[in-house]
Amino acid sequence: MSDLTFGALLRGWRDRLDPAEAGYPRSARRRAPGLRREELAELAGLSVEYVLRLEQGRATNPSPQVVAAVARALRLTTTERDQLFRAAGLLAPRDRTVGTRVPPSVHRLVDRLGDLPIGVFAADWSLLWWNDMWTALHGDPSVLPPAERNLARALFGTGEGRWSLRPITSAAGPYAFETSIVADLREALSRYPADPGLRALVDDLRETSPFFCELWPVAGIEQLAGDLKTIGHPELGDVTLDCDVLTVPGADLRIVTYTAAPGTRGADQLDALRGSLVSETR
Repeated sequence: MSDLTFGALLRGWRDRLDPAEAGYPRSARRRAPGLRREELAELAGLSVEYVLRLEQGRATNPSPQVVAAVARALRLTTTERDQLFRAAGLLAPRDRTVGTRVPPSVHRLVDRLGDLPIGVFAADWSLLWWNDMWTALHGDPSVLPPAERNLARALFGTGEGRWSLRPITSAAGPYAFETSIVADLREALSRYPADPGLRALVDDLRETSPFFCELWPVAGIEQLAGDLKTIGHPELGDVTLDCDVLTVPGADLRIVTYTAAPGTRGADQLDALRGSLVSETR
């Protein structure tokens, strides 16, 4: 497949991906076995027209961010992702850089937990994948540019991500959440010192956020594990849930999950969020 064009690779891999693996129902009305073009567009955060232009070869200079988003949406292997980058005339991501691929095993795991809010983050706290319950709890990340789907930018930046972030407080105390994110970024930078995107993120936040600068030299090296968080929801009010961060060492990912003990107000509010999703599909 090395001599295929970007558009041919895109079409072939879109046809290959089982819609159910991407969270879409199988239907007898489907004329093709794989993802529809509009489904790929939704998963990658692109317009359907732009995906069409990519497949037809009319959009010839996709950015690295676009290619990475498409590769994640199609669940490509590292080799396939690199092939897609080369077909776009771009250098494949270098070794020792922050990974953005969510392995199929992780997709299967989080798909099984679809009745809980779940987000999958890269080592730099860029949001790579989320489910409908995450959207119901935190708002829809797909309305943001891909670069703004980053938790550190949402907490300390000046862009759209910051203004879309719903209020979050931690039971660990004031600024414990923010301090833990800064500590995690410092640890990530020690593992990926040559990653230009991570370095640019840190430099940008140090330039634009006095609070980030204040935390940077004093944040410890402890990694996020679990916490009791309260999210200000526009319809449900304060939603207090157990927030756990599961790490995927081989891929250096963080799976963030929200749960509540049975019989608690938080459990009732999660049920309400599930109910709202059912109502939207009717």
